[in-house]
Amino acid sequence: MALPLLTVDDVTQVFPLDDGGRYVALKDIDLTIAEGEFISLIGHSGCGKSTLLNLMAGLNQASTGGILMDGRQVTDPGPDRMVVFQNYSLLPWQTVRQNIALAVDNVMTGSSEAERRERIEQSIQLVGLGAAADKFPGELSGGMKQRVAIARALAIRPRLLLLDEPFGALDALTRGNLQQQLMQICQQAGVTTVMVTHDVDEALLLSDRVVCLTNGPEAGIGQILNVPLPRPRQRLDVMDHPDYYHLRSELISFLQQQRRLKQRKQSRPSVVPVAAPAVQTVRLGYLPGLDIAPLAMAMDRGLLQQRGLELKPVAFDRWQTLEDQLKAGELDVAITSATTPLALTLGLGGQGAWPAVTPMTVTRSGNALCLARRFSDLGIQDLGSLAAQIKGTGTRLRLAVAHKGNMQELLLRHWLASGGIDPDRDVELMALSPMAMEATLRAGEIDGFIAGRYRVAKALEAGLVTLLATDLDIWSDHPEKVLTCHENWALNHQDALLDLSAALMRGGQLCEDPAEHDHLVGLLGASQWLGKGSALALQSQFDFGSDVPSGVRLPLNRFHSDRAHLANSAEGSWILSQFSRWGWSPFPSNRLELLSHVYRSDLCSRALERAGFADLRPERAPFALADGLAFDQDNPLDYLKQLPYSRATALESIPLPSGSSQRPLAAH
Repeated sequence: MALPLLTVDDVTQVFPLDDGGRYVALKDIDLTIAEGEFISLIGHSGCGKSTLLNLMAGLNQASTGGILMDGRQVTDPGPDRMVVFQNYSLLPWQTVRQNIALAVDNVMTGSSEAERRERIEQSIQLVGLGAAADKFPGELSGGMKQRVAIARALAIRPRLLLLDEPFGALDALTRGNLQQQLMQICQQAGVTTVMVTHDVDEALLLSDRVVCLTNGPEAGIGQILNVPLPRPRQRLDVMDHPDYYHLRSELISFLQQQRRLKQRKQSRPSVVPVAAPAVQTVRLGYLPGLDIAPLAMAMDRGLLQQRGLELKPVAFDRWQTLEDQLKAGELDVAITSATTPLALTLGLGGQGAWPAVTPMTVTRSGNALCLARRFSDLGIQDLGSLAAQIKGTGTRLRLAVAHKGNMQELLLRHWLASGGIDPDRDVELMALSPMAMEATLRAGEIDGFIAGRYRVAKALEAGLVTLLATDLDIWSDHPEKVLTCHENWALNHQDALLDLSAALMRGGQLCEDPAEHDHLVGLLGASQWLGKGSALALQSQFDFGSDVPSGVRLPLNRFHSDRAHLANSAEGSWILSQFSRWGWSPFPSNRLELLSHVYRSDLCSRALERAGFADLRPERAPFALADGLAFDQDNPLDYLKQLPYSRATALESIPLPSGSSQRPLAAH
């Protein structure tokens, strides 16, 4: 595969402020541009479009990360990259020909005078200014001046043309004519182009892809829209294309969502610092399982007390009870399923929308699916044999999940559907407390269950079940449990939330340390966490390092490594697609607004810094699950259309619940 012409590699740009502070203009920008592509950058004022263009030009250096062209780092301006600014930047005492000659004579120093003159005349003709070649800028219209600037840039045959709102100051007619000419010029010259614009119609007319930047500060790439309109393009033909208005709607929707997010942020009440008590008490809800290992380790090592934080963990035996108390304000925060923040914010379950946020992922993976041992006698060992049994006998499998709509159910549904099993027709799914699953299986009331690996390990140890699959067979390293709280609590008690998140991150790191595994097993065996009976299942069924008994099948959850803690909105977008797939919620047309509200990557970054870890950034690359279909966060609807058994409903804009309408939650 050919290397991209230009690579923006993990670029963050920070500017110092006069008061000693700093302004983060761009954060974690990753982008590759192929040779000959036309890319537009759009976003509201202040989102860093021109800053990114200047970095590509080499006019500035990124604070972290870098710009590569043909695999070599861009460290300063060069003739392989030319910039055309909105203000033309022509010398008023030079004619059109002389302004162009200034660039040619400075770059083509090894060429003869005849060669340089030929290049100048070719460039003048390319932009249709032969009759005005000897005129001064003061004698030219705005459109003609801009054509001179473009001709000067193209005269030196750059590999990359950078345009900073080149037509922003022109009238509509002149702008339209120049847009058409620019398209023709770029195609004739084969030049790669990046253009900053505020005009969505201009972006669609000219571009192969449109890169949408989120609001600043800390602006990032919110969406990349492919523009598959055929070339060569004519304005009227483009507007008549059946995809045009859908693409236009996507861009306008992105800009509107960013505007609403900015207004929502500005409308939040200012937090007035008050004298905080020496110890803040935070009530945290959880269900016992391996997912609470980082919490147990953080409390054992006193990581919270170091921050002056007193944590009161509250154990529950049912997820619904935990969620009800969280919504009622009886809990401040909770370790919940990765689906919970979105489900609460959307109001799934008919209990009203509740503005939830998550600053971090607590654990990844950690689930397994088991069937009663009698199924192994039928030769059921994998998805294929399970599907054959269901189709051959017409039996309806009875499977339990811990909570309707949680990550376990989404994984189970996806896995079944990938094997030709309709989760709504061929399977009866019921919600059971994880603590009740084993007893219910013994009673013959269910055929199997999907749950945390600890619950499955106990059933395996008791000889009740056979292991059918783990979530590594479905979606390796998926988000499993996240930290969830109300938007107002995150706003009013940000320090407490950051301290708690940082402690969980450090606790997660300790959980993955092989030297700590024996201690972790003993710690989890305390009555406060999993109880005395846990040690045998943990030691016999889990991989804890080098002294592992043979036949171990269950790896531990991932608690820290490889970007485990990211509050990743791309994964949230997949969750939204599954809510829609199974008919639980329309797919939100304002998904980016919704995801930006729920997934607080800004808080995640600050918590990582507080914990002493490097900042993390999500990857934009598509990812695939059991069915092999790639999920692209920029094109979730295309993904939805490919899924079998989909009950997806029409797009719908879903308003975010107002945090201000809820009773503010206070630390206790």
